[in-house]
Amino acid sequence: MKKADDLKKMVAEKYGDIAEKESSCCDSACACDDYSFIGDSYQSLEGYVPEADLGLGCGLPTEFAHIEPGEVVVDLGSGAGNDCFVARSLVGPLGKVIGVDFTPAMIEKARENARKLEFKNVHFVEGDIENLPLDPDTADVVVSNCVLNLVPDKRAAFRETYRILKPGGHFSISDVIINGDLPKDLKEAAELYAGCVSGAIPKEDYLRIISDAGFKNVQIQKEREITIPEETLSSLLSPGQLEEFKTSNLGIYSITVYGEKPQEPCCDDECC
Repeated sequence: MKKADDLKKMVAEKYGDIAEKESSCCDSACACDDYSFIGDSYQSLEGYVPEADLGLGCGLPTEFAHIEPGEVVVDLGSGAGNDCFVARSLVGPLGKVIGVDFTPAMIEKARENARKLEFKNVHFVEGDIENLPLDPDTADVVVSNCVLNLVPDKRAAFRETYRILKPGGHFSISDVIINGDLPKDLKEAAELYAGCVSGAIPKEDYLRIISDAGFKNVQIQKEREITIPEETLSSLLSPGQLEEFKTSNLGIYSITVYGEKPQEPCCDDECC
């Protein structure tokens, strides 16, 4: 497997190209037309902004996140701002939404979208999910859409998610997991990694990482199988790799996972 720094550089370059070309993956910068077959449609959701939807998600985490008016929501891997703008419609004018992304071109595109919409309570900051530039106990809710599978150190990412959540806060994260083993050669396919597949890990490992970070009441809110079109696979893999993939019996799934940060013990006269 490639080194973590190499993977981060590759992902940053790919998603920087996507942001600058204002498309989800539709020219020579990418190995396939797009990854829209992975995601769900946002078009019926309040707050949806088409210009911010680059077709890079694999679920609708805001739909399951129990976001309330006035809350602070943090979106990890916010891209052009799609989930942030949907979250804003839920927190209302008294709430706040913070998007974090480590691709400068994505941050600039998201900020441009927010300026056009004249949103004053949606902010975008550049940062690494493994070391978030946010204070502890910042968020009531954390969301993320098809991003943590691209993070090499998922344990660090969930520890940071725990750190920035307020006691009693929760997350709803859509991501890609696998059932079975990804063939070794395919783990080296850079485009397959950036397309959210070879960065994925088995569901049981994913849920264990979440629990190890300290989260409670962890549950899967939605799960569906993803079928990668053969033309997409053919554009990403050599004939030998394609045959290996077909015979691997690998199951690829989109899941939306929920977890809570426990309330801190209360020791004053009101509750003890």
